[in-house]
Order: sequence, then C-alpha cells, then structure tokens
Amino acid sequence: MADTLRRFLEVVLEWATILLMISLTVVVIVAVLYRLSGNSLSWYDEVAAIQLSWITYYGAALAALKRRHIGFDSVLLSIPMPTRMYALAFAEAVTIGFFVLMAWAGMTVLEVLQGEYLVSLTWVPVQFTQSVIPIGAVLFIVCALLSLPEYWTKTAAGISLEHAEIEEEVESEMEKAAETHAASREEMQRTEAEHAAEAAQAGDGKTNAARGDR
Repeated sequence: MADTLRRFLEVVLEWATILLMISLTVVVIVAVLYRLSGNSLSWYDEVAAIQLSWITYYGAALAALKRRHIGFDSVLLSIPMPTRMYALAFAEAVTIGFFVLMAWAGMTVLEVLQGEYLVSLTWVPVQFTQSVIPIGAVLFIVCALLSLPEYWTKTAAGISLEHAEIEEEVESEMEKAAETHAASREEMQRTEAEHAAEAAQAGDGKTNAARGDR
C-alpha cells in the first residue's frame, strides 16, 4: 500500500512540476515577446512569481519523496550506532515538526486572505494562489514519511544514498559498455567469417579455373 502510494505521488508530483515549469517558460517567453514589441503584460510579474513558488513547494515535496534534499550522509554515517539512529530520528522529527507548523500557519494565512484577489487578475482569489503553502507542507510531510523506512534501513546499514546512487550509475554504465563491447566483438567475428568465406570461394573459383585450363 505504501509503495503504491509512493509511486502514485511520485508520478503526480513529477508531472505537476514539469507542467508548471513548462507553463512558466511559456509565460516568460510570451512576456519577453510582448516587451520586444513595445507592449507589456500587466499580469506577468505576479503570475510568474506565483508559478515559481508553486514549483518550489511541489518540487520540494518530490525531492523529499526521493530523498534528494541537500544532506550530509557522510557525517551521519560517521556517528556510531545506536547514536546515529537517535540523530536521524531527531532530524526527522524537527523537519516534520517545522512543516506541521508551516501547514498550520498556511491555513491561518488563508483565513486572513479570504475575500482578496490578485491585483492584475482581479478574478483570481489570493487564497487559491497561496493554498500551495499548506498543501505543499502536507505533501512534504507525507513524502518524508513514505521515504523514511527505506532511508532508515539504509542508514542503519551504513549505506549512503548518494554513494549508492553513484554506484548504481557506475554499474549501469559498465554494463552498457560491456554490452557494447560484446556486440562489437560479435560484429567483428561475423565480418571476419564473411571475409574468410569470400576468400575461400575465391580460392575455389581459381582452382576450378586452373583445372579447366588443364
């Protein structure tokens, strides 16, 4: 169940982040083209800032799910057991506690902003644009909890996520290189066999021709 939810969240957050980045790129390009033509979009700055903040929150949740936030695995793994696990539990509790506080503060902010609208787009409620604060905080907490069991197990075993990922990439590249080398050897052997067969046929042809002359 947890693995299914994790994969589902990963796909949803990946696509959400990709679509937000594409839309931000389109908005920026359109705004630049309008500026070059001597015009300007009144809503560009406000909308671009909102899109950037959405990318930040949803991207942070995705990074938490994949454990890609900046960390110091080498420092953590240098701590002897069981103190290492106590340190990990403390760090996770502080992080989750911070985002619980952020979610609560975000809901409070939404209540304060009730009835307000964007300056440039008067039909867009500010509550909608700022809803990313509590939503992003809750998503971060959920993603952190879903990725915690694997991280906990690897930390207990003394495995660095960063080093493990690098080792996997190296092994993958070595396997690809080995497959490429094997394919090249097979191609060379096939070519040599073809050349040998052609040479044999040519030799047989010359032998038959010599016999005919006799």
